[in-house]
Amino acid sequence: MAAVDLAPHLNNVALTARQNLSDGRLNVWGNSLQLETIPSGRLSVDGVPFEGISRVSSEPDNIRCEAQYLQLPEGKAEWLHLLATAERRCEETVHIHYSSGAVDPEWIRVSDFWPAQAHFGESLAAASSSMHYPHHHQDNLSGQLWAVRIPVTRREPVRALRLPDNPALHIFALTIETVR
Repeated sequence: MAAVDLAPHLNNVALTARQNLSDGRLNVWGNSLQLETIPSGRLSVDGVPFEGISRVSSEPDNIRCEAQYLQLPEGKAEWLHLLATAERRCEETVHIHYSSGAVDPEWIRVSDFWPAQAHFGESLAAASSSMHYPHHHQDNLSGQLWAVRIPVTRREPVRALRLPDNPALHIFALTIETVR
């Protein structure tokens, strides 16, 4: 497993503390998840390690998808694992770029950050204990992050991942499961 450094691409704040509620941008209404209840640094879900989850208040902690091109460590992979969330569920296409120049579309399906069951069979990675709004917080209304995976179907080295252009989709961490 190899963690991908997303720091250069972080462009959005989704985790807020009570002193910076108005910085949240999970949706157009400015909702955010409670910073203190989301694990920071390293998180493991179903045996997959996710690294680099920021807990610095008011600083970008996720990628709001705007068709970014993410360079990946070149190597053969079986899965791309993402820590993600979405508003009102997302079904989008990502594009996996290979060292040969080939590009394959693959589905990314991510359930809602509002409290609900996984719609696409993802694993719950973390949940906040309250939902933040720009001017208040609501206890007993959780927000959720999901562990999702995208298959890598070619048996050649990956080079990059093109994210979809959908501001409702948020990526917090990315881990590559390499070929054994």
